[in-house]
Amino acid sequence: MALSIKVQEPVFESQTKTKLGSQHIEPGGTTIRNYIGEILKKRLDNYLHMNSDIADALLKKILQSEKDRKDLANIKKVARERVKKANVHNKKLRDSKIHYNDNHPLRLDTKLFVTEGDSASGSITKVRDVNTQAVFSLKGKPLNCYGLSKKIVYENEEFNLLQAALNIEDSLEDLRYNNIIIATDADVDGMHIRLLLITFFLQFFPDLVRNGHLYILQTPLFRVRNKKKTIYCYSENEKATALNELGDKAEITRFKGLGEISPDEFGNFIGENIRLEPVILRKENGIGDILNFYMGKNSPDRQNFIINNLRFDLDMV
Repeated sequence: MALSIKVQEPVFESQTKTKLGSQHIEPGGTTIRNYIGEILKKRLDNYLHMNSDIADALLKKILQSEKDRKDLANIKKVARERVKKANVHNKKLRDSKIHYNDNHPLRLDTKLFVTEGDSASGSITKVRDVNTQAVFSLKGKPLNCYGLSKKIVYENEEFNLLQAALNIEDSLEDLRYNNIIIATDADVDGMHIRLLLITFFLQFFPDLVRNGHLYILQTPLFRVRNKKKTIYCYSENEKATALNELGDKAEITRFKGLGEISPDEFGNFIGENIRLEPVILRKENGIGDILNFYMGKNSPDRQNFIINNLRFDLDMV
């Protein structure tokens, strides 16, 4: 809805006249705030009386929000105390020296790698840039939080620690890392963990995704080398190109997981040549519809989608 209001004898707050300072529509008349408030009150009251189903839905939402606030109030104190203790003893987070909410020239380069397991986090930790790169290690597959209230963020230790590491409990204003990077294996389990983490951020912190802070780390699937040269390949096509260059007798290594990549090699993949795939949320895509399709209780629909969109790479058969 848009309102067009004409103000008599307007007063501006600056010489450039970019901000209106008038509080009244006319000298001695009603204030602009009260004028708009009365219009909205009247229109909204009429609308809700004519659309009882929407009024009922709003009431249910309000009551549920009130219940959620009360539930959160009861556990936030305990959760915060748990986080304070974890900040001293927690080995999940290897922090960086510089943060996104610092007034530092390198603040935009700050990254938090969210990894699966200690083996991958160990390799990254050994070769990371301690100034701008932090590492958060998951102990396994995180909880599927689709359809759950934010209460679960405080009750689930891993989610609570991740929220605290990012410093996004109340807003993104004090976000500690500009780039949150999901670093998982390129296998079925790794893809599942990616989806669970993306669900977590979309469910509770969608603005983090909308503002372009969430990424997927791309790591090589193959290493092709001979005595003179080593080429890391991120796809079958890149592997074929490398074999054409190095010859059919070149040694081929298939990386089954991040833990199989040595720390020295990992330095090549999180430095200047890092490959990041942004998680993009298009405006026309509703978050609720996306999460319901991929994470909801509609397995037959997902199965049909996979069957209809499955592609075979004949070169790999």
